[in-house]
Amino acid sequence: MLLLYVLFFFSGFAALLYQVVWQRTLFSIYGINVESVTMVVTAFMLGLGLGSLAGGAASRDARRPTVLLFGAVELGIGVFGAFSLALFRGVGEATLRMSPWAIGAITFLLVLLPTMLMGGTLPLLVAHFARASKNVGRSVGTLYFINTLGSALASVLAVTVLMGHLGQARTVRLAAALNLTASAVAFALHARNRRRERAEPAPPRVEAVS
Repeated sequence: MLLLYVLFFFSGFAALLYQVVWQRTLFSIYGINVESVTMVVTAFMLGLGLGSLAGGAASRDARRPTVLLFGAVELGIGVFGAFSLALFRGVGEATLRMSPWAIGAITFLLVLLPTMLMGGTLPLLVAHFARASKNVGRSVGTLYFINTLGSALASVLAVTVLMGHLGQARTVRLAAALNLTASAVAFALHARNRRRERAEPAPPRVEAVS
């Protein structure tokens, strides 16, 4: 249980690093104005909301392995994050001659995909902890607090330490490494839980008395 809380803390930490770096990267490509700021922030918020809905739908079935799904989502975020800056710059060069509407739509979709994955992590872990503790309210509150704490710490460190010492590229690599590590640990936890379930003795059969 505690290890999953730690993973979710670093998941929130990585998400804020992405937001800071991606915003700066996109602003350096398309410029800083009201429209570009609105587009990026809207894509982030919408992606998180849609991802939360998708994660909630995926976690409703108690037979689905939520920890395994969490690991898969973190893997997707980490892989996208590792290639994100090169992808953004490539798309920026390819869209410079397009209309503002086309550029806005493409940028919106680029940011929407990974943020949907980020939004799906909370409901997946809420479902896991709620099934274990039978307390949905405490599960939501604790996980939201931990994830927000990681995001708050990242927002401070990104602008005071990380961006100055690591730069954008290495800061994004750090975020991707956190996601990939969280993914690997989640996969290992799922495998351990499966082994424990198989090792547990089956309940004794009660034969009917004739």
